[in-house]
Amino acid sequence: MLRFKILASAVPLLIAAVFARGGLLPGPRPCITVAETSVEIASAPWQAQLHVSFTDDPALATVRVQMVDSAEAADFAVVDDVDSEEAGACEANAATRLVAIFATATAAAPVIYLSPDGPADYRIFVRSKTFTAREAAALIVGASRGHHRLEAASL
Repeated sequence: MLRFKILASAVPLLIAAVFARGGLLPGPRPCITVAETSVEIASAPWQAQLHVSFTDDPALATVRVQMVDSAEAADFAVVDDVDSEEAGACEANAATRLVAIFATATAAAPVIYLSPDGPADYRIFVRSKTFTAREAAALIVGASRGHHRLEAASL
C-alpha cells in the first residue's frame, strides 16, 4: 500500500515536469536554409558548433545586425504568418550547423549588437510567430560562420 501511495504522489510531479519543459517531444526550433546548409538554434548549448551572445554596447560587438522596417530593405527576412510549417523547408542533415545563444560573451564567439540603427553588417526583417529578432540575428550570423561581411550593409 505504501508503494502505491508513493507512486500516486510521484505521477503528478512527473506530469508537471513534462509540461514545464514543453511536452515529451521538442517542438520545432528556429531554422534557416542557406544553399545546401541548414542553420538551426540548438536545443542544448553543448550541441552547437557556434555560440553567439548579444550586447547592448556597440563597442563590444564583433557583428552588428540592424532590424529594418521592410523586407525589401533587409539582407535576411523572416515572415511566417502561417499556422503550419512548410514540410521539408529546413530538414536536419549532415551539413546542419547548430547555433546556441549564450547570456554572456565567450572568447572567440561572435558578439552581436542588435539595433534598429546602423551601421550594420547585416540587416534583418522579422515578422514571425516562431522567430524572435535575436534568434534571426543568431541564425544569420551562424550562416556566415560568425564572420561579418567585408562591406557593411548600411553605412
